[in-house]
Amino acid sequence: MSRTAIRHLYLARHGEASADESDLTENGRQQAVLLGERLRGSPLSAIHHGPLPRAERTARLIREQLGDVPCALTPSEPAGDYIPYVPQERELPADSAGAMLRRLAEFPAEERLRGPELARAALARFTGPVEGDEPRHELVVTHNFLIGWLVRDALDAPPWRWMGLNHCNAALTVIRYAPDRPSSVLLYNDMGHLPAELRWTGFPAESRV
Repeated sequence: MSRTAIRHLYLARHGEASADESDLTENGRQQAVLLGERLRGSPLSAIHHGPLPRAERTARLIREQLGDVPCALTPSEPAGDYIPYVPQERELPADSAGAMLRRLAEFPAEERLRGPELARAALARFTGPVEGDEPRHELVVTHNFLIGWLVRDALDAPPWRWMGLNHCNAALTVIRYAPDRPSSVLLYNDMGHLPAELRWTGFPAESRV
């Protein structure tokens, strides 16, 4: 019988992006460096990042803060930016269904059509206990929607409920997957490593507290 061990999945949204999303702003670079400093000393074995420049740049800045630990950077298409699940109107709360579907319709067709396939690949790649006897700690530097999708899955919420789970730039979420136990969200959208002026970026203004 194969053995399985605990996985700790660290999730971070990229730092604040430039207007054309080709790089990070100075704030975004500072956010990534501070997140890397927070993770220094964590037993990370891998950093996965989405293929877009803002995610790759964030991952590289984090990696530079970790010192000499053997932690490889790995680009990953399932860690990219896409719509993970497009619900049917009947799945949604009646009072908000119309607005939610109109919002999704504004995104490029490719993100909506290919997204569910990538979202399934992300679940297969990044979630659940790991094979073997050794616990694994992995960081995924990604985008807002995928973090919501993975947190929703960890909580066994309905597929559409990735919507409304917003994540700030360079904030930290950690999910624990242990054999024979339900998954646990240990941290969500934690900005404790960021000074006040670097918090809440990338978050809807009406949701900031």
